[in-house]
Amino acid sequence: MMGMISCATPQIFETVKSMTQLLGYHAAPDDSYLALRGLRTMAVRLRRHEQSALQIAQWLKTRPEIASLLHPAFADCPGHDIWKRDFTGSSGLFAFILKPGYSKLAVDAMLDGMKLFGMGYSWGGFESLMIRAKPEIFRTATPWPADKTVIRVHIGLDDVEDLKADLAAGLDRMTQANKQAAAE
Repeated sequence: MMGMISCATPQIFETVKSMTQLLGYHAAPDDSYLALRGLRTMAVRLRRHEQSALQIAQWLKTRPEIASLLHPAFADCPGHDIWKRDFTGSSGLFAFILKPGYSKLAVDAMLDGMKLFGMGYSWGGFESLMIRAKPEIFRTATPWPADKTVIRVHIGLDDVEDLKADLAAGLDRMTQANKQAAAE
């Protein structure tokens, strides 16, 4: 991650300079080079993330395992009006909520068997990622319902049809694992 600090006065600058030197905050030459190199293709990559994510999200809405989709570009998403007011596009990051009734083991079976999706939080890179989110840990205004399992997804630069196939296989694994657990 790159960033900068702007200081309003020379005194603030001296304080910031001292702290960054003490704490060792700096960008190495190689990091600066890689950040500048990545900026050259950022617009193209972000457009691809957005287009692919919209296709995947629309497809997920048709799946019987999905209760709802959390993607700001969709009118039924909470906060859509704010997104529409403040943004001109979306990214590859969104979430979906599973229908109630899937056990933790069933969700784990889905996640553990993914072929193209890695597990992680490095949103914005070229790779497609997914992970179970736990909003119940961070929600403070209202509690998150225990039966609502949230899966966060980042759609990378992979082929959309390949990602759909990987997701379909994962959702099928989850359903099968749930049926097996119920039968036992």
